[in-house]
Amino acid sequence: MTDLVTYGETMALLSGDEIGLLRHATSMRLGIAGAESNVAIGTVRLGATASWSGRVGDDELGRLVATTMRGQGVETTAIVDPIGPTGLMIKERRSSQLARVMYYRSDSAGSRLTVDDIDESAVAAAKVVHLTGITTAISRSAREAVFACMEIARAGGTLVSWDLNYRSALWSPADAAPVLRDAAAKSDIVFATDDEARLLVDGPDATALAAGLARLGAREVLVKRGADGAAALLAGTSYVVPAEQVVAVDHVGAGDAFTAGYLSATCNGLGAGERLRTATLAGAFAVTVAGDWEGLPSLDELETLVAGHPNVAR
Repeated sequence: MTDLVTYGETMALLSGDEIGLLRHATSMRLGIAGAESNVAIGTVRLGATASWSGRVGDDELGRLVATTMRGQGVETTAIVDPIGPTGLMIKERRSSQLARVMYYRSDSAGSRLTVDDIDESAVAAAKVVHLTGITTAISRSAREAVFACMEIARAGGTLVSWDLNYRSALWSPADAAPVLRDAAAKSDIVFATDDEARLLVDGPDATALAAGLARLGAREVLVKRGADGAAALLAGTSYVVPAEQVVAVDHVGAGDAFTAGYLSATCNGLGAGERLRTATLAGAFAVTVAGDWEGLPSLDELETLVAGHPNVAR
């Protein structure tokens, strides 16, 4: 059994090697990407154990997802779906400061996740189960699986971690808000950006938004603010955490890295200050490397971001 259990869709990822319009690219890199799998990989690198489960197509892209996850040390259950293909994500670096992401996931294998795919014993035995709003958006059956997983976790005493992860390409704010609110109310730990938090609550700043989300029921709420750091309300105590200043190369996946940092520290029994510090350093480290998960740090690498640390390791 693992410390952290996750369920969700992991897709194949094609990324242009060059900055500019995708139509001008002469080569592309093939990899994988998925919010839940990113968190699972990050959690393992930071010294906890993690599992990821989801559906993949009976195709080479599905086999790529499974072998990559296992190669990163994540306990992997890649259910081969007989009908749906593995979803595809394409990332274009339009400029040095702007990345655009396109999804090809309609009727994908990942969207066909069902309640029957949930391993009740694994969820009940874990310290944390991590789920996201993306999975609730991709299909009705996947949404039902998410809420079933939450109920199993709550009954077994497993902490429920919920990242709103709102995607406008998948559903409207009006459709998303009641589902995201219901999930937040059933969670122990909630992650959101400022904009995501405002889908559910009002507030003049991140601290007020965290308090508003906490009133829905979560004991720990973290509002991720990118280069502006984070605000958190943890067991009634408010925190404002500055971001580590780094030169960003790729912002995609930074939020998942922050989440992985926080949850790995939670699994490892660290206090609030260390949980927040680990999350902040992991998020900062991730943006210094291109890729959704490739830049996720190991535990002994975190301190290399601290000011004054030599920039050449010998």
